[in-house]
Amino acid sequence: MLNEDVLTYIEKLIPDRPQYVKEIEEYAEQHDVPIMEKSSIEVLLLLLSMQQPKKIVEIGTAIGYSAIRMALKLPNTEIYTVELDEERYHQANLNIKEMGLEKQVHTFHGDALSLSDQLNDYGPFDALFIDATKAKYTKFFGLYEPMLSENGIVYTDNVLFKGTVARDRAELKTRRQRTLVRKLNEYNHWLFTLDNYETTIIPVGDGIAITKRK
Repeated sequence: MLNEDVLTYIEKLIPDRPQYVKEIEEYAEQHDVPIMEKSSIEVLLLLLSMQQPKKIVEIGTAIGYSAIRMALKLPNTEIYTVELDEERYHQANLNIKEMGLEKQVHTFHGDALSLSDQLNDYGPFDALFIDATKAKYTKFFGLYEPMLSENGIVYTDNVLFKGTVARDRAELKTRRQRTLVRKLNEYNHWLFTLDNYETTIIPVGDGIAITKRK
């Protein structure tokens, strides 16, 4: 993981975002809503701009921050995004509408594990972005990976969980943290064992895994 000085330096180099995007960032900070870190979203957007996917399915809308950033970066891309939390789902819709992106970003409310059949009707997808309940990452991957196009890529955020995956779990304070880190470790190791995929992890923000067919 990058140290704080390096992260601060990198974030100062990032070009200014549109005013409403900055307001969403401020809202997330004030209301303790987890959104992608500034350095992470820039890496993801660069990777997506190189890939140029026509359709993206996102697991974990939160308040729409990453979906909006992807839509602004990729105006010819359709984004299908799922959020379990009702309050965040409604806030995401407000933010998406405010940006005039409701025809490009399609939101779904509910558990992504239960909505896979419904989302499958909109595939195939060229990119799968997983950024929801970390303990369910393997299940999300298993359900949505078959919906990918031939050259589809899976992007997973938070796979390093602020570096805790590299620490001795006995050092973690709560049982929930230990369970979460164990499941993330299992997911990361599992990604690297997939015969038909290759994976790399970029240690920026909370860590992004990129998984691509061989």
